[in-house]
Amino acid sequence: MEEDVELARRGDTAPAAVVPAPPSSRGGGRTAGRAERRDAVAGSTPPGRAAVRPDLEQLFRAAYPRVVAVAARVLGSRTEAEDVAQEVFLTFGRSSVPGGQAVGWLCVAAAHTALNHLRSGRRRASREEAAGGGDPVYPDVADTVVTLDERRRVRAALARLPRKQAVALVLRHSGLSYAEVAAALDLSPASVGTTVRRAESALREELNRHASSD
Repeated sequence: MEEDVELARRGDTAPAAVVPAPPSSRGGGRTAGRAERRDAVAGSTPPGRAAVRPDLEQLFRAAYPRVVAVAARVLGSRTEAEDVAQEVFLTFGRSSVPGGQAVGWLCVAAAHTALNHLRSGRRRASREEAAGGGDPVYPDVADTVVTLDERRRVRAALARLPRKQAVALVLRHSGLSYAEVAAALDLSPASVGTTVRRAESALREELNRHASSD
């Protein structure tokens, strides 16, 4: 999982805060829709929608790189991680989460949303292969295939873990401190290490179980 966060560290500048925009039905598709959402102004409220919280843009700019990093840990693709971040911030923009708890809430939401994408099969294999390890050139095709296969196996095993263990593991490996993970998941700081170690052990067991059955 260590390599995946590099995908989220590239281009740390957050785009403008977002509000929902109607998806493009022709040409440009997903990319155009993402650009439209990024260009929207946080303070504008579409007719019939709940008001956007006034601190959205500030929190978006401050927390966007971290939220993308969390999603990228799970998905291994910056493009998909950005989609998750957009989804999470849209939900957050109309929430009543206290500002002091916003970063933790956003990171947990990013982990849950990314895991949902894994479990529901909403990912695109071609995107994962295109993202690869983030390297523009591969010296050996065989190494590339092995690496991609291993990462798929790890993500599939991660998706099978109990949700709380998976989220704790993702948050900790995304750089959150024990105190931050504890606050985000409503755990005692002393229990975070145990939860993460159990998650790592469960992940290894899942990998070994499926490797022996192949």
